[in-house]
Amino acid sequence: MSTSALSTSAVSTSGAGRIYDFAGIGVGPFNLGLAALSEPVDGLDGVFLERRDSFDWHPGMMLEQAHLQVPLLADLVTLADPTSPFSFLNFLKQTGRLYRFYIRENFYPLRAEYNQYCQWVAGQLASVRFGTDVTEVTYDDGVYTIAVNGPDGREVLRARRLVLGTGTSPYIPDACAGIAKAGGLVLHNADYMARKSELQQRRSVTIVGSGQSAAEIYYELLQDIDVHGYQLNWVTRSGRFFPLEYTKLTLEMTSPDYVDYFHALPQEQRDRLVGAQKNLYKGINSELIDAIYDLLYTKSLSGMVDTRLLTHSALTGASWDPSMGSHTLQLRHGEQGADYSLDTEAVVLATGYGYREPEFLAGVQDRIARDSTGRFAVERNYSTGVETGEIFVQNAELHTHGFVTPDLGMAAYRNSCILREITGREVYPVERSIAFQEFGVQEQPDFPAGVHETAVAESEEVHA
Repeated sequence: MSTSALSTSAVSTSGAGRIYDFAGIGVGPFNLGLAALSEPVDGLDGVFLERRDSFDWHPGMMLEQAHLQVPLLADLVTLADPTSPFSFLNFLKQTGRLYRFYIRENFYPLRAEYNQYCQWVAGQLASVRFGTDVTEVTYDDGVYTIAVNGPDGREVLRARRLVLGTGTSPYIPDACAGIAKAGGLVLHNADYMARKSELQQRRSVTIVGSGQSAAEIYYELLQDIDVHGYQLNWVTRSGRFFPLEYTKLTLEMTSPDYVDYFHALPQEQRDRLVGAQKNLYKGINSELIDAIYDLLYTKSLSGMVDTRLLTHSALTGASWDPSMGSHTLQLRHGEQGADYSLDTEAVVLATGYGYREPEFLAGVQDRIARDSTGRFAVERNYSTGVETGEIFVQNAELHTHGFVTPDLGMAAYRNSCILREITGREVYPVERSIAFQEFGVQEQPDFPAGVHETAVAESEEVHA
């Protein structure tokens, strides 16, 4: 559909002649944070468009005890603006929970609590429009034309820049694509809460995956294994159940310093690193690993627990037998090179998420920069347009900016950078160096004349 075709009498043009400074498409935590940080900026006119009717962050994984893997400072705004009224602490104060949270002495918000916080922020932002589905984007003479279906029907909006925050989608391994369509009970963990009771009615349940979501589901189903009497299996292709690496010097890698280093590496080296660093952002909380073991130990006092934990086991194929009401998973042990199978009535795929380029970008492909493999070529400032500072991405730059891309703690920093590019000034101070360590080869600092010689002389006197 051409731009001229969009401008028919059946389509309303929002705000006659209004051209937004930018349009954020998709409202997850990252673009919601950008909306909150944009709100108080005088003269900045942005709009945020979300097809869902309200904010709801990973509803399928709202397990009662599940919490974030980052502390409360990694909210939508604090690391950019600690004085913002949209902070998590202000949310606690305004909802009467600040002292209870303080007494709890655990600075990792519950996942459901974080979702409530985001909903609280979203409800205060006039720039955020829910129930508004972007269907097409075109470009002409410095302006993006955005066709949407919203509460008032079809509209056309215009903006000078785009910020893509459409998020990631559940990843289904090729080996499971067939059984997911053929029948039986196969689901991604994104649908876990909605179908938990259905899973617990089966005689056997198998979880496939290596990360936090797989561990949370295994722990929850293990608690009820005696009540429902199912067999519970956990399959991972990893060599062990890797804990999330969370030491302080490692945490320094979630920093502008490391992003600078990573982004400057050759594309092939970056791709190798992303594959090797999964335990830095996809590992399991160590306390949860310990809790799983303790629960297994406790239940074993009454006899063997009907569960199997299978490592080194990659899923290579799967089939569904409707007459038996059972799935057969084909597995290959990575170290032994041996193939084997596992029968199970239900399968939960905790296999993560992947980025899918939204279809509405089809009309502006010539405005997007690409790397040699066709992915977004994202500049250090998070721009991926052929003209720098024109199209920005949120959580679509893993291959260029590294494992910090999905980290909630780096979101306020990224949004500070994006706002700097959009406004031409540092609305919020942008940190440039926070790490003690050096990630690449650095030039030695130049000492003032005489300083080095004095230090050497003093050292020789001490050792004398």
